[in-house]
Amino acid sequence: MSDHDQLLVIVDPVARRSDGESVRIAKDVLSARAEAKICLPDSPEEFTRALARRGSRHPVVLGDDRALLRTVTLLHRERELAEGALSLVPIGPPDALEVAHALGVPRSTPAAARAVLDGAVRRLDLLVDDSDGVVLGDLLVPAVRDLGAPTSSVWGTCRSLVRTLVRPAPTALAVRTYRLRVEADGVLLADVDTPVEGVSVRSVAGTAEVIVHPSAAPALHGTARTLTVSGPDFRYRADGRVTGPVRRRTWTARAGAWGLTLPREAAQELRTAT
Repeated sequence: MSDHDQLLVIVDPVARRSDGESVRIAKDVLSARAEAKICLPDSPEEFTRALARRGSRHPVVLGDDRALLRTVTLLHRERELAEGALSLVPIGPPDALEVAHALGVPRSTPAAARAVLDGAVRRLDLLVDDSDGVVLGDLLVPAVRDLGAPTSSVWGTCRSLVRTLVRPAPTALAVRTYRLRVEADGVLLADVDTPVEGVSVRSVAGTAEVIVHPSAAPALHGTARTLTVSGPDFRYRADGRVTGPVRRRTWTARAGAWGLTLPREAAQELRTAT
C-alpha cells in the first residue's frame, strides 16, 4: 500500500469501549502513512452506513471476530465482497479473536496496523448458507464446542466429587447423539436413522471438508461444494456464534470469495499451504 492510499478506518464500538489505548495506537500508525478517514459508529446500524459510504477507500476494521464477520457479511450481501479487499486490526480479548488469528492476522496492534500498510492481499474461501449468512472459519453442527474433544475440566471436577461420595465412580459419561441427515453434493453421508454425535466442516482448497461423527462407528470424511444438513430442530456454531434452531440449512463453498490483507509472510504461508 502506498503512502497516498486512502483508508476508511471503522472503529467497532465494542473495541472503543474495551481498549481505547489499542484503538489510539492503531489510528496513529495508520494515519502516519496513509490518508485515513476515521469513523466511530455507536451502533451496528451506524457501522453499516459507514461501510456503505466507503466509496473508493480501503476498509480497515478495528475490532474483534464479530466485527470482521459483520463486515464480510455486509459486503457479501451488497455483492461487493469480490471487489478489492479489507483489513482488520484485532482489538479484544484472545477468545474473541480466534478466527482472526487463525486467518493469519497478527496478534499485536502495531504489527497488525503495519500489515494494513505493508501487507499483501490473500484471497480466502468462504461458506455461504441459504439464508445469505457466511462462515469464515470452522462450522460445528450442532452447536457443541469441540466434537471429539477430551472431557472438559468441568466434567473432571464432577467425577472427582462423585468419587468422594460413591464407590465405584462411573467410568464414562453418556454422549449425546442427534438425528441428522447429511448430504454432500447430493451424496448421503448420514441419515436420521443413524445417530451421530455431530458434524464438523471447514473450507479447504475451495471445497467444504466434511467430517461426520457417528456415535458407534469411525468418522466419515468427505469433500463437497454444497453441504445440506437437516433433521429435528438443531443449532450450529460458526465463527464463535450460535445460530438456530433450524430444521434445514445448506452451505456452499466459494473459493477465493474475499480478500484479507495479511503480513506478506503469512499470506505466502497460506498460499503455500493451499
